Amino acid sequence: MPDFDVLVIGSGPGGQKAAIAAAKLGRRVAVIDRPDMVGGVSLHTGTIPSKTLREAVLYLTGLSQRDLYGQSYRLKEDITVGDLTARTEHVVNREVDVVRNQLSRNHVALCTGTARFVDAHTLALCEPGGEERLLSAEHIVIATGTRPARPDRVEFDGQTIMDSDNVLSLERVPRSMVIVGAGVIGMEYASMFAALGSKITVVDKRPGMLDMCDVEVIEALRYHLRDLAVTFRFGETVSAVERHPRGTLTVLESGKKIPADAVMYSAGRQGVTDGLDLGKAGLSADRRGRITVDEHYRTEVPHIYAVGDVIGFPALAATSMEQGRAAAYHACGEPVGQMHSLQPIGIYTIPEISFVGRTEDQLTQDSVPFEVGISRYRELARGQILGDSHGMLKLLVSPDDRKLLGVHCFGTGATELIHIGQTVMGCGGTVDYLVDAVFNYPTLAESYKVAALDATNKIRQIDRLGDA
Repeated sequence: MPDFDVLVIGSGPGGQKAAIAAAKLGRRVAVIDRPDMVGGVSLHTGTIPSKTLREAVLYLTGLSQRDLYGQSYRLKEDITVGDLTARTEHVVNREVDVVRNQLSRNHVALCTGTARFVDAHTLALCEPGGEERLLSAEHIVIATGTRPARPDRVEFDGQTIMDSDNVLSLERVPRSMVIVGAGVIGMEYASMFAALGSKITVVDKRPGMLDMCDVEVIEALRYHLRDLAVTFRFGETVSAVERHPRGTLTVLESGKKIPADAVMYSAGRQGVTDGLDLGKAGLSADRRGRITVDEHYRTEVPHIYAVGDVIGFPALAATSMEQGRAAAYHACGEPVGQMHSLQPIGIYTIPEISFVGRTEDQLTQDSVPFEVGISRYRELARGQILGDSHGMLKLLVSPDDRKLLGVHCFGTGATELIHIGQTVMGCGGTVDYLVDAVFNYPTLAESYKVAALDATNKIRQIDRLGDA
């Protein structure tokens, strides 16, 4: 008889939810993770600390209040790393306690150490003291997450040349920084450090940033970041990064040289699978350390599952949680519905970006007719109260059946607001529901009604011309 019914490698969002779901179904469950990583990458170096850092930056710089109190307004003049990390450490410690408590009260055993496969049903647990013991299970869930990918030619030292994990342990706020990579993580940190007053240069070989987002939203973000003195070098490739006693020098293939206090690489993520001895279980990973799974999150070995960032796109904490739950249910023979294809994307730049559904470019490429309804925060009473004059909400509406095809939000609370649009779309609602609904006043949610009225007025004008 195996030691456990379900054995989970990794206690991040995916692993934690898989373990708890299986435990609630009455299975014997254990989770393996390093003692300093309970809660996973998401809790220690990823989602939670970076978003907490963002809140600390917004609060201490007073950036979100400057439309009200003037562009020179700051809550604290000399912001130190200690000021920023105090809030982060508090939140992380509280969340670690929450995770431990949830595992404990659901009778999930927490095994501290690292794991590797011995065979398809057995793992060797290497404990912190160096002792090794074997654990067997009927089902195994791999939820080891990812780490920042590091180019071989770059000499990282964690302080002057770093990846996104090292940012949280900086000794001081750099006066200037080069960020290599204009993806989600790169742009989130670019906006945070720009708000702190660092002179930021973003370098990316692609022609722009965040190409999955609505073009108008990206234009608004780019304008806002340029206002914070961010410089963009798109279509450029880094050929070398030199470390000098007084800082760094980033050399581009075009010949440009960019001096800065520090360089941060945000060049994608690498699956943490190299230490698992996957071959002994009959498994393999691709060159980025990712594991292939089917619609039930089963690997090529049917009783072994993989969830979260280690399986690749969309690599979000929110989707990882659902994947973990679905994998546990399937392993335990419990019926489970498929994850809804309509998933919101949240990007925690300053200001926030969030969207669900398709963009204008995608609809145009697919020859799908649509009408646009826009609401701007500066026209909402709540927007004026908050001091957010940049925010906007955009609805893409089908003129044929009046359903929402996409919702795009930029500004304060965007990642919260998007769920209203997601719910309407998921339930097959139309723009008319938003027109007729009553929203609390003053709220940012009122932007849905304003945008819906804008879209329906445009559709009405077209209909009238057609009837004439």
